[in-house]
Amino acid sequence: MHAREDEGKGLELEDGWLIELSPSAPHNWVSMQLGELLKAAGAGAEVFVAVGGEWEISTPAGIRKPDVFVVPKDVARASIVNRSPVIIPGGELLLVAEVISRGSASERTDRVRKLREYAQLGIPQYWIVEFAPLPKAHVFVLGDDNRAERPGGASGYRLDRTVVAGQTLDAKIEASRPFTVRFDPQSLIEF
Repeated sequence: MHAREDEGKGLELEDGWLIELSPSAPHNWVSMQLGELLKAAGAGAEVFVAVGGEWEISTPAGIRKPDVFVVPKDVARASIVNRSPVIIPGGELLLVAEVISRGSASERTDRVRKLREYAQLGIPQYWIVEFAPLPKAHVFVLGDDNRAERPGGASGYRLDRTVVAGQTLDAKIEASRPFTVRFDPQSLIEF
């Protein structure tokens, strides 16, 4: 992916195929807002919040560029400063969120394919965030089986809750210092 002139920006690698990403301005705005909320909530938690499609993670299918993710600060530091590894191992993520643009080419991948991939990696939480027609967040958590047993026989995610505009999403992120993020999905589209 990095031998290309554009260095892979706007592309994911899925089963050996380059998949072009084309997020809209509203999509990018919602991703930024969610990232800011997570950064504020996790300020003292020794985590790094990545926003935007430049950050690459490894998955069973190849390379993904999540809209927003949370990873321990030492893992991010190793990738950014030491460049070892250059691509962040997906299994190190504490939370990943994909922002859905209804009717986009990536909607099905975010709702179905990534749901399986991220569960296989043992990422504790996967959020699917929608901004239209009504802002909402679907919070998926890993099944009840042991995370360490996950790679071979994962039961996958279960939908824990869906929070719509006017309600408050209250989620605890398990990190070396756990933290809680609280927000109304409506705030993600406010300008």
